[in-house]
Amino acid sequence: MKEAIELLKKHDLLKIIDDELDIYLEIPHIAYIEVKKEDSKAILFTNVVDKKNNKKFDIPVLMNVFCNEKAVELFIGDGDKIGREIESLLKMKPPTTFSEKLSTFGKLFALKNTIPKKLKGKGECQQIIKLGSDAKLSDLPILTTWEQDGGPFITMGQVYTTSLNGELKNLGMYRLQVYSDNTLGLHWQIHKDSNHFFHEYKKAGKKMPVTIAIGGDPLYTWCATAPLPYGVNELLMYGLIKKESAKLVKSLTNPLYIPHDVDYVIEGWVDTAEMRIEGPFGDHTGYYTLKEPYPFMEVSAITTREKPTFLATVVGKPPLEDKYMGWATGKIFFPLLKTTAPDLLDYHMPENAGFHNLILAKMQPHYKGHAKQFMHAFWGAGQMSFVKHAIFLDEKAPKLESYEAVSAYILDRFTPKSLYITDGILDALDHSSPEALVGGKLGIDATAANKVEAPNLLGDEELLQKIQELIPDALTLHQFMRRTKNPITVIAIQKTKNAKSYFDALLPLSMHLRVVVFVDAFKNDIHNAYMLLWRVTNNMDAMRDVFVSGLMVGVDGTNKNALDGFERRWPDDVDCTPSVVESLKSKGVWDLSENLYQKFQLT
Repeated sequence: MKEAIELLKKHDLLKIIDDELDIYLEIPHIAYIEVKKEDSKAILFTNVVDKKNNKKFDIPVLMNVFCNEKAVELFIGDGDKIGREIESLLKMKPPTTFSEKLSTFGKLFALKNTIPKKLKGKGECQQIIKLGSDAKLSDLPILTTWEQDGGPFITMGQVYTTSLNGELKNLGMYRLQVYSDNTLGLHWQIHKDSNHFFHEYKKAGKKMPVTIAIGGDPLYTWCATAPLPYGVNELLMYGLIKKESAKLVKSLTNPLYIPHDVDYVIEGWVDTAEMRIEGPFGDHTGYYTLKEPYPFMEVSAITTREKPTFLATVVGKPPLEDKYMGWATGKIFFPLLKTTAPDLLDYHMPENAGFHNLILAKMQPHYKGHAKQFMHAFWGAGQMSFVKHAIFLDEKAPKLESYEAVSAYILDRFTPKSLYITDGILDALDHSSPEALVGGKLGIDATAANKVEAPNLLGDEELLQKIQELIPDALTLHQFMRRTKNPITVIAIQKTKNAKSYFDALLPLSMHLRVVVFVDAFKNDIHNAYMLLWRVTNNMDAMRDVFVSGLMVGVDGTNKNALDGFERRWPDDVDCTPSVVESLKSKGVWDLSENLYQKFQLT
């Protein structure tokens, strides 16, 4: 971690803040606004306090370490190059000539460096040892990020687990809630490898060992997020990228191994017979995830380096640090995705759709229905199975990151028959489906150049007047992409009915409308396309919230309630605390422009 900090300094990617700041809300708020800037930097907080408990830490906190594409390249490498290397390994065939044998031998010999190496004795991460009741989580500057959070959470923890028979190893990243000095909640969701291991121990009636590492080489942290197939040790990616094995030492109080040079190690055991309510937590969806029962561990040891640095991140509304980590992941694991969908040319997950809420994919279509076949392939492939909305384009489409051009390309060939709606599994963080873990999925086939009839466009004011005659609850509207054959009309409503009723009321205006999106007037700026995409893709369940009549398509992007037959609790937005913002401004450490504050809807 010290080397990482020096590397950030060398490349002018580090901001050092010496002002006294609190682990409760203040430090996370500063990191949250930093990542919103185009010239985002990592931040080292050197004067860290816990005002609630009148405590001062001599430990610095590092946040936003993956602050931009340059930082990702420094710590992970060239994603495209790593992806090509993985593709080369996937395409290896038995050699037939002497030169091919030499080449194959070289590749296989290099692979020896991917295998983690176990060291004897203690590591740098075990220079200071605290066992039993001396191992206190309150000695760590663990942050409380948002006002409604259930408590402090470790947000950049590398969670090491193993299967019951010890054959499979897993490194994952899950939020970790502090309940007390020696109790830590484990938010590993039902689809995660650690949860599979948990049920093996539970069935056997045994306690499960868990060790959490924090810090060290930032590549360890990224590896914890790598979407590898079940049972594949994520530290293999460390060796593949670094060209040297990850060096591991054994935990002191359980059988798990962790990297020798991390900053913190928290060891413990999970009683598989017990669960505890975890949350709420302001998550990367931009909403709070609600209270639910999850496993928890009793801490048996905490070890550290002599002068550790505490690593953390902050999540909430986009853009976030995971934007840059996610883009690297997309490039690196593209070859693995192509093994499931070989005619895939490119894909991109927009940051403001929270990654799983929308994917754009470019493919080489070969026959009618090929895009629908791709949709099934995506929705059955590992973590891609959590994607809610997928749009498929052909090879002639613009670059997927060119949102304006891509949007026009889609809308000029879109018809209602382009839609494909089904259901499937969802991320546990999704809040919009009628029931947890499963819900609607929407696919759009934009590979075919359909003949599309354009509407008779009206101006916003004239159209609003006509709509208000039919829907008095409509307050404002804005038409996006008017130059295309399927303009998108966003209507802000003061909701007193379900959106299907509003859509049906608009059918007499079908000659003026094509795609109609309903949003709540409260907390939505109908001119802010960036945050509208965030809101609507979060709030949609395609099976409930997409309506079709003739050439008109309606989308309900409103918050759901009893009017929609929605029986689950709808969570609150993740918002900054105004009093904290004002306090930080008075200290001179709040430096986000008002334009960005409004654009990203921080309150």
